[in-house]
Amino acid sequence: MKISLAPISYCWSKADVEQFYQQVANSNIDTVYLGETVCSRRRELKFTDYLDLANMLKTHGKHVVLSTMALIEAQSELNELKRAIDNGDFSIEANDMAAVFYAHQAKVPFVCGPTINNYNRASLDLLHQKGMYRFVMPCELSKDWLQAVIDTDKKPPFEIEVLGHGYMPLAHSARCFTAKHYQLPKDKCQTICQRHSKGLLAQTQESQPLLRLNGIQTQSAAQVNLINQIPDMITMGVNYWRISPSKFADVDLGHELASLLANLTAGDVSQTNELPTKLLPFTSATDHQRHCNGYWLGLPGMQYTESAQLAP
Repeated sequence: MKISLAPISYCWSKADVEQFYQQVANSNIDTVYLGETVCSRRRELKFTDYLDLANMLKTHGKHVVLSTMALIEAQSELNELKRAIDNGDFSIEANDMAAVFYAHQAKVPFVCGPTINNYNRASLDLLHQKGMYRFVMPCELSKDWLQAVIDTDKKPPFEIEVLGHGYMPLAHSARCFTAKHYQLPKDKCQTICQRHSKGLLAQTQESQPLLRLNGIQTQSAAQVNLINQIPDMITMGVNYWRISPSKFADVDLGHELASLLANLTAGDVSQTNELPTKLLPFTSATDHQRHCNGYWLGLPGMQYTESAQLAP
């Protein structure tokens, strides 16, 4: 199993993004997704800037995928999508069915991102015929669902990627809730989401964390933490363990986890039972209120179960 890094979901400054990916370049992380997936009004980086970062990461041995928008609302966004598909070098992560259509038309291989609703093996096989070589499982599905997809007469002809750490992308809307919070119209938002480097936390009336507002995207308040589930994932045949970054320290987590997985004795999955302890400085795994793994276990998504279903 390899480590992948999802695209940055937030509106960071260009300097911070460049510094972040320079740190990624010097890490052991295998695969890096690049691009704006949430809002086209975030213009800190242009498409050419992302291409420059992609080429820099490629020279450092990374497998780079260009990620596309999850909600396309305008012709300008469709034009930018086509531009990404026609980059001439990198495959793409399709986060909208328009990206699937144009990638298939251009014969560009693609990763099916987590925001495309794939709920059965038949749809995945159809997408594979269209050019999909990897599938990122929607975060609300469970390991039992994934096992049913894998346990068929025919082994999946595509790779499987699961979000293992980070805030979950739960929904996208034509409205911008961050702008609405500041009583600003969406078309004149002043890119107010720059103020919140990992989204705007929304709480219940009892002051319990509930959701995280990130422009037009709604995320989970708690971070997914599936480090305890890595033994099961390896046994099942999950190919990539995805980290969705919200801070620079997530690169350290990916680097350390990639190093630990690379040093496993061939076939000895039991060694991964020690990962939670070794990675504690990077995940704060004892703070259960900030983590969740319910969806993976077929439970309410907000729940966190310690050491659940570890391989013997």
